[in-house]
Amino acid sequence: MEAAQKGNGLVKVSDRYEVAHVQEVIRQAHDELRLLMQQRSEVMKRIGTVKQTIAGLANLFGDGVLNEELLELVDRKSNGRQPGFTKACRMILMESGRALSAREICDYFQQKMPSMLARHKDPMASVTTVLNRLVDYGEAQPVLTSTGRRAWRWVAESGAEMKPIGLDGIVA
Repeated sequence: MEAAQKGNGLVKVSDRYEVAHVQEVIRQAHDELRLLMQQRSEVMKRIGTVKQTIAGLANLFGDGVLNEELLELVDRKSNGRQPGFTKACRMILMESGRALSAREICDYFQQKMPSMLARHKDPMASVTTVLNRLVDYGEAQPVLTSTGRRAWRWVAESGAEMKPIGLDGIVA
């Protein structure tokens, strides 16, 4: 009979819990986790598409067509102060309709919201951090442009000229 380590001592694995059985449970859990992660990715892409559609309609017809809940859900609700940095980066990326580099987002801030950039010691680093967080949230995807530069796109987008890159920075 095999033994497994538990805490600070050894515990014998009973016939009920043979190692092969435990490995099968782990394999099934792994398969389920992989499936759930894929489903989460698909749901996040769909959420991105729906948010982009709602934001586009609001751009065409004005925010008045949205109720309070929708304004909040698509990050358009004005609370009397400037939107948060992450929220602003999200909206810039979502409404751009294309992949943007951190430099392009900084340039946008400089033109439209310079006071928001003024709060950051290193705006490029701040924007890059936010964009990477949006990737972690499943809202954005890092890509390489046709010129080999790193950029980010909203997950609802599809761009034939860009290739997704993995978390390790390698082209997928």
